[in-house]
Amino acid sequence: MIKGFKNFLLRGDVIVVAVGLITALAFSTLIKAFTDFVINPIIARAQGGQSVGLGVQLGAPGNKATYLDFGSFLSALIYFVIFMAVVYFLIVVPYKHTQARRGVTVFGDPGPLKTCPACLAEDLPAGASKCRYCTAEQPAGLGDGMPVR
Repeated sequence: MIKGFKNFLLRGDVIVVAVGLITALAFSTLIKAFTDFVINPIIARAQGGQSVGLGVQLGAPGNKATYLDFGSFLSALIYFVIFMAVVYFLIVVPYKHTQARRGVTVFGDPGPLKTCPACLAEDLPAGASKCRYCTAEQPAGLGDGMPVR
């Protein structure tokens, strides 16, 4: 039992995922600091004057519970885009390259799809024998006259 657990932990994919998560957490901290200390002041200044930030006060002035803070939302959106770009370019692209050298396709384009004539679901794999939604039998093969995307 311990040997099986050891083999599981030492598999290459588990190690790659662990390193990827650690790297993502480190970049998350860096990007959070960037949005908090660089982007947020720029967004707050965009409103001008003595305002609290980019937003609208719905209730009594000074009540944070009724303040719609568009600046914080915009900052979170920028944070998300930067974080996902870092994950993609520093983790996904090298992983795809490494796996391609091993002959394994990861994150590839989906295969051809067909439409079910019974329920008109458009996301059935071309080789499906039954529809996943209505369970109608599907004609076999790609040359069956059914629309394929």
